[in-house]
Amino acid sequence: MRIGELSGRTGVSPRSLRYYEEQGLLTSSRSAAGQRHYADAAVQRVLLIRQLFDAGMSSRVIATVLPCVEVPDDLGVAEETFAAMTRERDRIDADIAHLIETRDALDVLIRASSRHRAELSGALEPVARST
Repeated sequence: MRIGELSGRTGVSPRSLRYYEEQGLLTSSRSAAGQRHYADAAVQRVLLIRQLFDAGMSSRVIATVLPCVEVPDDLGVAEETFAAMTRERDRIDADIAHLIETRDALDVLIRASSRHRAELSGALEPVARST
């Protein structure tokens, strides 16, 4: 199939598909006119690549993980893939911990700002006149 059809079947832009090829994540053959042609299996591969990107993996890490899909019985590949996925999970856990710390710090600032706003709004109310 040509790049437009692969794009339509996967929802991934042709530009992204070309990027996947540049990164060695996807391969195509070329016609005499230079057009890219993809095997039917490329649809599943692109969907997997998309899932891995959505999980926050870089193209470098994805390139490490993909061989396990292609050569599932190679222990060396499986070990390397497991190590890469474990590192990615640890990185994501660290990112989550940092985001939680940031959110908690922001909550402190929001509470302080709320108190300050309440004090200001109380100070801005007109003072009742004494008779």
